[in-house]
Amino acid sequence: MEKKKVKKLHVKKISKASIKEAKKCEVTEIGIKKQYLKSRPVCKVTFRLPKEAAPDARRVTIVGEFNNWNREATLLKRQKNGTWAVTLELEPGRRYRYRYLIDNSYWENDWIADRYEPNPYGCDDSVVII
Repeated sequence: MEKKKVKKLHVKKISKASIKEAKKCEVTEIGIKKQYLKSRPVCKVTFRLPKEAAPDARRVTIVGEFNNWNREATLLKRQKNGTWAVTLELEPGRRYRYRYLIDNSYWENDWIADRYEPNPYGCDDSVVII
């Protein structure tokens, strides 16, 4: 019987620091995360605006149908990685229009919204479908 050559694989041991760094790079930095609750008819929706959309911002709010387009009602929090985020409890079976307001002076759409719809002001609103 002929011996087959077996290639040795070199496996690099992964340190705890490497694992921690990898977790920072997960695809949770932008976009919408939806979590439907079993205990009650609510969906927890996390909205994230990437740091690239507002690198020098001091304040970001989310303004939409879920808060009656109130510019002051829903403030996002800056995360350690520079991303802005907030989690809201929304009623399932609906769709909500929204936009981000940066430093109370300019508007930004969600880069990964479920869809976009034109508004009466000549631009588009982001839409999340729950």
